[in-house]
Amino acid sequence: MATDTLEQTLARYTHEGSLYERLPDRAVRCVACGHRCLIREGKRGVCLVRFNEGGVLKVPHGYVGVLQCDPIEKKPFFHILPGTDALSFGMLGCDFHCSYCQNFITSQALRDPIAGVPPQITTPEQLVQLAEKHHASTVASTYNEPLITSEWAVEVFTVARARGFKTAYISNGNGTEEVLQYIRPWLDGYKIDLKSYNPQHYRAELGGQLDTVLWTIRRVHELGLWLEIVTLVIPGFNDSDEELRQIAEFLVGISPDIPWHVTAFHKDYKMTDPANTSPETLIRAAQIGIAAGLRYVYAGNLPGLVGTFEHTLCPSCRTAVIERRGYTILANRLVNGACPQCRTAIPGRWN
Repeated sequence: MATDTLEQTLARYTHEGSLYERLPDRAVRCVACGHRCLIREGKRGVCLVRFNEGGVLKVPHGYVGVLQCDPIEKKPFFHILPGTDALSFGMLGCDFHCSYCQNFITSQALRDPIAGVPPQITTPEQLVQLAEKHHASTVASTYNEPLITSEWAVEVFTVARARGFKTAYISNGNGTEEVLQYIRPWLDGYKIDLKSYNPQHYRAELGGQLDTVLWTIRRVHELGLWLEIVTLVIPGFNDSDEELRQIAEFLVGISPDIPWHVTAFHKDYKMTDPANTSPETLIRAAQIGIAAGLRYVYAGNLPGLVGTFEHTLCPSCRTAVIERRGYTILANRLVNGACPQCRTAIPGRWN
């Protein structure tokens, strides 16, 4: 008996999406991500997991590709419930094709023959029960691009929020107004990768548009979601002083309280030429962020090698209000969300 392909298997775990509009001749316009794909009957969007079947947009539903409970600091969120765990689930597919993707097994499914994992069938109730079993604080959609599976995420988050969990997206930020309005009532935290400040890099290397990501960052902040930004610092790709300064100044222009994580690249997937990021490079990037006016800058992925840039420092008196090593909280001195020394309020979701 012939074995179904991954594409055939995933097609069984779909239902009609919400984030689309019907067009003449059974075409549809998907609005789940910034590509806004026009999808003709029988065709797929850029993500390859949203497809047109008889004039109806079918979207992923009822499964996970990866499921794990780990520290919320790993997402990374440093200003949401530090020291707690997040139940992290991902589906398959992505609207970008980053050559250094560290989750390519899930994100590049159906695009790259070496990627893809069998779906694990589940329900929102089962996922939330698992979060309860592991005493997690948060349920997070990650490992692939959550925007393209937002209908499923909202189903999961509806159950999770009713049971007292925080919810979060770990995303590339290729958003639309429609998808942000759709997820906003069910979402607490939003981590966005700002991968470069070079439009050409976004187009050629990543498969997106820088302007769309910048718009999404502004809009997420306007909508009142807790926002943290990550830049994976890649030698020779985005590590110049000028580009790092442009990123930092852009964020300061929205709010100096947005946490910026500069994290270390390691050779993965198709990008094996650049050297791994050194501690010195991360410290330089973090210092650029502080000099630009950001109040909370973190250097990640190199525990114990980046000095105080793993800690949350009070911007007024420089007290280490939260000390970390890697994903481990060494000390949390916050008192009602404020510095214990000078009482300066530290923005975040602490309770």
